[in-house]
Amino acid sequence: MDNFELKPEEKKANRKPVIWNILTVLVLLGILIVGYYFLSIFIHPNSPFNPFPPAPLPTLYQTATPTPTIILQPATWTPTATIPLEASRTKAPTWTLLPEMITPSVTQTPGIISTEPTPLTTAMPASAVITYKPSTDFHVDKGCNWLGVAGKVLGPDGNPLINQYIQMGGTLDNKGINFLTLSSTALTYGASGFEFVLSDHTIASTQTLWIQLLDVSFQPLTTKIYFDTYADCARNLVMVIFTKTR
Repeated sequence: MDNFELKPEEKKANRKPVIWNILTVLVLLGILIVGYYFLSIFIHPNSPFNPFPPAPLPTLYQTATPTPTIILQPATWTPTATIPLEASRTKAPTWTLLPEMITPSVTQTPGIISTEPTPLTTAMPASAVITYKPSTDFHVDKGCNWLGVAGKVLGPDGNPLINQYIQMGGTLDNKGINFLTLSSTALTYGASGFEFVLSDHTIASTQTLWIQLLDVSFQPLTTKIYFDTYADCARNLVMVIFTKTR
């Protein structure tokens, strides 16, 4: 019995703290990954990993930045009544001119081919004047190989009004037209200029296209203003000058 020695009992390794440490590290890594995921979606909301991406904004029609050019003032439209003479006429108690018997005439200013002012109702806070010019006044290299609509937006004081939406729609050559742009995107026509390119050749149309001025919240400042286009190199640029009245 004297030579018998008791050996100390070996302690079993306690593995529970190791497992908890591993789980803690995994939870921290998961929190970091989730945080990075939400941060990346916050910085880049259009990321393909975002299950609820924001609604797409309207596509703006952009044009190249041109060189500013002085715009001529619109011509003055003056109707003149002309009554055709008759060889013999029986006198009636009363006689009224018929609309088809009145022939209006247009007084033109040099540099402007024709003028068709389009007055709007006083209920709208803006008005518009439409004239026609050759595209070479602003695009010397286009000639007849171009058809478009351009212009500018002015405030009540006559100064340029930028960041106003201009919308155009309708049909041209049996094709649907739907454009949207901002004033000040085509500086060729002034600080608040805009431009829509319709075709690479002239096309005639009658009241199938319209244009409208909207404010920054897309509320209409004018009604839809319908206009014509011409298969004429001297009238292949439709000039629209919008002016806010209040």
